[in-house]
Amino acid sequence: SGKQPTIISMFSKTPPPKCPDCRQYLDDPDLKFFQGDPDDALDEPEMLTDERLSLFDSNEDGFESYEDLPQHKITNFSVYDKRGHLCPFDSGLIEKNVELYFSCAVKPIYDDNPCLDGGVPAKKLGPINAWWITGFDGGEKALIGFTTAFADYILMDPSEEYGPIFALMQEKIYMSKIVVEFLQKNPDATYEDLLNKIETTVPPAGLNFNRFTEDTLLRHAQFVVEQVESYDEAGDSDEQPIIVTPCMRDLIKLAGVTLGKRRAARRQAIRHPTKIEKDSKGPTKATTTKLVYQIFDTFFSDQIDQNDKEGGVKRQRCGVCEVCQAPDCGKCTACKDMIKFGGTGRSKQACQKRRCPNLAVKEAEDDENMEEEDVLSLLKASSKKMSEAKKKKQSQSKLSWLDEPVQREGKKEYHMKVCIDNQILEVGDYVSVSPDDPSHPLYLARITALWEDNNGKMFHAHWFCRGTDTVLGESSDPLELFLVDECEDMQLSYVKDKVNVLYKAPSNNWFMEGGMDDEMKVIEDDGKSFFYQLWYDSEFARFETPPKVTSSEDYKFCASCARIQEREEQETPRILEPMEEEHDSKILYGLACLKGEQYRVGDSVYMLPEAFSFAVKAASPVKRSHRKDDVDEELYPEYYRKSSDYIKGSNLDAPEPFRIGRIKEIFCNKRSNGKPNQDEIKLRLYKFYRPENTHKGPKAGYHTDINQLYWSDEEVTVDLVDIQGRCRVEYGEDLTESVQEYSSYGPDRFYFLEAYNAKTKSFEDPPNYARSSAHKGKGKGKGKGKGKATPQEQLEQEPQDPKVPKLRTLDVFSGCGGLSEGLHQAGISETLWAIEMWEPAAQAFRLNNPGATVFTEDCNVLLKLVMSGEKTNSLGQKLPQKGDVEMLCGGPPCQGFSGMNRFNSRTYSKFKNSLVVSYLSYCDYYRPKFFLLENVRNFVSFKRSMVLKLTLRCLVRMGYQCTFGVLQAGQYGVAQTRRRAIILAAAPGEKLPHYPEPLHVFAPRACSLSVVVDEKKYVSNVTRGNGGIYRTITVRDTMSDLPEIQNGASALEISYNGEPQSWFQRQIRGSQYQPILRDHICKDMSPLVAARMRHVPLAPGSDWRDLPNIEVRLRDGTSTKKLRYTHSDKKNCRSSTGALRGVCACAAGKPCDPADRQFNTLIPWCLPHTGNRHNHWAGLYGRLEWDGFFSTTVTNPEPMGKQGRVLHPEQHRVVSVRECSRSQGFPDTYRFFGNILDKHRQVGNAVPPPLAKAIGLEIKKCASEKMKGNTQIPSELVKEEKLNMLD
Repeated sequence: SGKQPTIISMFSKTPPPKCPDCRQYLDDPDLKFFQGDPDDALDEPEMLTDERLSLFDSNEDGFESYEDLPQHKITNFSVYDKRGHLCPFDSGLIEKNVELYFSCAVKPIYDDNPCLDGGVPAKKLGPINAWWITGFDGGEKALIGFTTAFADYILMDPSEEYGPIFALMQEKIYMSKIVVEFLQKNPDATYEDLLNKIETTVPPAGLNFNRFTEDTLLRHAQFVVEQVESYDEAGDSDEQPIIVTPCMRDLIKLAGVTLGKRRAARRQAIRHPTKIEKDSKGPTKATTTKLVYQIFDTFFSDQIDQNDKEGGVKRQRCGVCEVCQAPDCGKCTACKDMIKFGGTGRSKQACQKRRCPNLAVKEAEDDENMEEEDVLSLLKASSKKMSEAKKKKQSQSKLSWLDEPVQREGKKEYHMKVCIDNQILEVGDYVSVSPDDPSHPLYLARITALWEDNNGKMFHAHWFCRGTDTVLGESSDPLELFLVDECEDMQLSYVKDKVNVLYKAPSNNWFMEGGMDDEMKVIEDDGKSFFYQLWYDSEFARFETPPKVTSSEDYKFCASCARIQEREEQETPRILEPMEEEHDSKILYGLACLKGEQYRVGDSVYMLPEAFSFAVKAASPVKRSHRKDDVDEELYPEYYRKSSDYIKGSNLDAPEPFRIGRIKEIFCNKRSNGKPNQDEIKLRLYKFYRPENTHKGPKAGYHTDINQLYWSDEEVTVDLVDIQGRCRVEYGEDLTESVQEYSSYGPDRFYFLEAYNAKTKSFEDPPNYARSSAHKGKGKGKGKGKGKATPQEQLEQEPQDPKVPKLRTLDVFSGCGGLSEGLHQAGISETLWAIEMWEPAAQAFRLNNPGATVFTEDCNVLLKLVMSGEKTNSLGQKLPQKGDVEMLCGGPPCQGFSGMNRFNSRTYSKFKNSLVVSYLSYCDYYRPKFFLLENVRNFVSFKRSMVLKLTLRCLVRMGYQCTFGVLQAGQYGVAQTRRRAIILAAAPGEKLPHYPEPLHVFAPRACSLSVVVDEKKYVSNVTRGNGGIYRTITVRDTMSDLPEIQNGASALEISYNGEPQSWFQRQIRGSQYQPILRDHICKDMSPLVAARMRHVPLAPGSDWRDLPNIEVRLRDGTSTKKLRYTHSDKKNCRSSTGALRGVCACAAGKPCDPADRQFNTLIPWCLPHTGNRHNHWAGLYGRLEWDGFFSTTVTNPEPMGKQGRVLHPEQHRVVSVRECSRSQGFPDTYRFFGNILDKHRQVGNAVPPPLAKAIGLEIKKCASEKMKGNTQIPSELVKEEKLNMLD
């Protein structure tokens, strides 16, 4: 059938020969020849006058008037070049003036029947001058047409031999319809969402294939992008073009599409552009309380306008694409305003036809979430401490005391009153001090003491800081000050003026005043009046209720000094209770204190891993290089791209968890004079082994409990200052409850059942003194009257903490309920209400929380109802009322303003109407005791951190204590890297929670958790950094017990077929015995993708670059082709065998040639095509590693998605829903709802419950401390601060 024999090896040193016309490879087995015309076929002029088409009489001179070329339909057509090669007409040949001809049967324009009957056979019509699409004619299929010098022809059915070529073209046209319609309705969709849409769309009848795949999309990417460009051109100028949506940008990157091509090829015009239904249903306008509205509306309108005027950077075109090189059109609104076209020249807009597509995409790229590492390296944070010495200047003023000294101390004579230039100042008054730099606002302080000494007339200044000196920056209220712990002694001559500072206390009815406050101004601005309501910690960016102070010394008490001193005392290590025992060289003690913790003999403590090592050298994982040198490059032509040894998701550099020891002695060495050297307090410890520290190595750790240890008689001496904290280690047999129960009361609880002897490498019964330590009298009552129980007694009483009542919680944007699940596990909350717009996730939430009311509607609608006094919604569900909600948690989506660039008016108006603003309004209206906002890590960096600042600004204005931080879920017990921004707030009278300390060690490169705002670096309060008390959780811990399944497995319930293997698996399966495993199902990938997965090797770090270049038979009976390397590659040169490495003209630096695309190859053509500029697409088609961790669990596992490391470590499939849900830490009993893609999305969007639980436990600590009466009620602030209360 016209096939050529295959001649050349795939690994030619020179490019294979191509047809000079149609550019097809002459050795391609798929190259077909046109089989010739029937004998009665007519040529074009003859055919056009045939009476069967009865449009012209032969004598009529109808061909000259070009306006109305005759139109006919053609069927049974084939298109070929002048050598007779059948070829596509959409690969740019016509635009390059290659002559293409077609043979067919021609029918009159009104004939809709594609059969040959009544058609005029015609030969070698053409050449084709243009081809075009005339929209979707009321149906699914596009109408395509040709124009020749003589007529227009509309295509019906191709000939049998031309069918396959034509089907591809219809496929690409239909593909672009799907893409444009989908993105137009879902501009925030990801690439994976688009794949999902394409894979679930049934192709229209008449296209000869049964499903669309990712390959279909990538094959037609260039055309699809061009269609998107033409759609954007036709759109309104103020709409965001579809080309810059995240999804299109990913497609452009992956497929290596050239932008701006279409517009140059204007002749191939789309006559009647594809009709796309516009979708007008956008999100509703944000429902806001007055307070929130004012902050976001009035407050910033001026700032945004200014930003807009400056316009930021002058937009540069790329200058090289065809669009940039086109002339101004002179017709669009922008051109009409240009002076050269007679306009005013005011608008300064570029011609709309010349909007550079490369620029638009590049801008969107720059704006996209930079990785934090980049942000950090960009800013090289010169961590500015706020307390940089204030440079001040003196003023010439007359000073005189107005009273007798009230007290003398050494050379100081204290006074209460002074006169400065006829102004009377007393202790407790507020003053301003001029800065050295006149552009800096005045410094403000409270006078806490007045005295005279050798330096003259002095005062002690307790500084305030202005909002602009906090993380709020310019978003703060210009009259609001914050208390800080900074103070200094200063000469009175520095005082500039007296000012008024008022303390604004929360009103007694604060909880019920939500939504009512509409007075933006807190006080009048007379230039001398300020107010404060909170204390600020600049290191951690914490806004808190001012600490309570009491004092007896009216004339010189400074709260700042007192707190600084208290902190220093806590930091200083101390020893107490010297023992009677005599030692030559050392003195023993019974008690040591450090950082507010007390340590006694017999207590167990944490140390850094460096503090001591073990007698057994543990088999350390060999850092083997995964590079193989002797790879057959002909078989594995892409392996050379794997030059780096770093494997994403590998735990090779994960640190070890803390060492644990038990204190045997607390001592100081004697100095030569026999006195103790108290500068160096030492501890003698017994070392505990963890299972993986024994000769058995990591395998032992995998099967044992994560908190199980072995006693050992090995001892070590360490410095007290190196202790990282205290924990509890018990001998299992001595516990009164089960080990499980004991461990469940919280972290920092370990147990041992055996002792380990490193010399004999054996496990034995622990010695008696190891056991009984807990039950020996520990010198109770020998304390120094501190009234502290011994640690043991405290520990004994732990579980009897005051029972914290559960907070009534509203979870907004709840998804399937990950955040609520973790808070429930922590025992701090009971979610009574949840709001979730997406039906499948709302159903999942209901399944897991049968007691909750789940509202499946827009949160704006609900808030509006509640604020207008409604008690129920339209379905009759009861709405929570003011005072009902004690805790508010949720993760509002940030579409529309998630870039890093500054706000402009479009992105700001999106933000002003966003769900973040609605969510803050919920907080203002309900005034919960605790508020939690969860979001992606970059939430804190969006819009130059303006989104973060406005969020905090809003909370501060409501009167909340608040802070922000970034947490890594992997440090709280899941095998997954997932960084999340968490904003916490607490109502007046509550304690503001701290962030939870990490429990598990985790890969260090995933743990950069600091945040840079305005060049200052903030950290959350976490002191352990990347230390952890437990080992890291791996993929093996997570899922090694799950039964093997195949690609496409869809059985919703199967049997576990085995026992849990690891501690994590025992926890996740739960204590109730469950024989049934749910949702261990995985996506059914197309035959081509399945074959690729089968060929990715099992070695750690394997991905697409390990695929062999071979032909394989697919399960649908078809075969793949080898990938051909047809061009030299400037960057990668040639292989060791001298073979070419480029797959497209662009590798050699020329423009891409559409004829170079290849399909149906095991190695996806697009990856080598664009790999050079995308880090070789490391990780696509990547396998998880048993000893590693998951990349951030995605909403749709796709081997070529943003996160392509989704293949099972050993099985040839993508991860299952259950595996993903375990990587998020959901219990196996947790239910998801809907089809497999719905379930993946529910899991991928969730907050990992273990992370939520850790935060919940911190909130619980605050609630229980408040119950113990440790916190003050802010309205009882102490008289010594001499506050002018403000109503």
